[in-house]
Amino acid sequence: MYLNLKLQLFKTGMRQNRLAQLLGVDESVLSKTVNGYREPGQEMRKRIATLLDCDEGWLFERVNAAGTHSNNGANGSAAPSSHA
Repeated sequence: MYLNLKLQLFKTGMRQNRLAQLLGVDESVLSKTVNGYREPGQEMRKRIATLLDCDEGWLFERVNAAGTHSNNGANGSAAPSSHA
């Protein structure tokens, strides 16, 4: 599950259906991505991070069943940062 992605959606006030629309994907595809059932490709990760004005590595940090974080191959950033 990508809790940081959910958090950033909440913080920006953007609804999943609006983000899906901006990305040109079906809402169910984005929902599966947000909930960790579908792994987004590198290009999709970049597009989502850009639209949410957030660091990609932080945004796609996974939380496993034990509640610990794993970066899942992203750039390793631990905190959000704006794309200036």
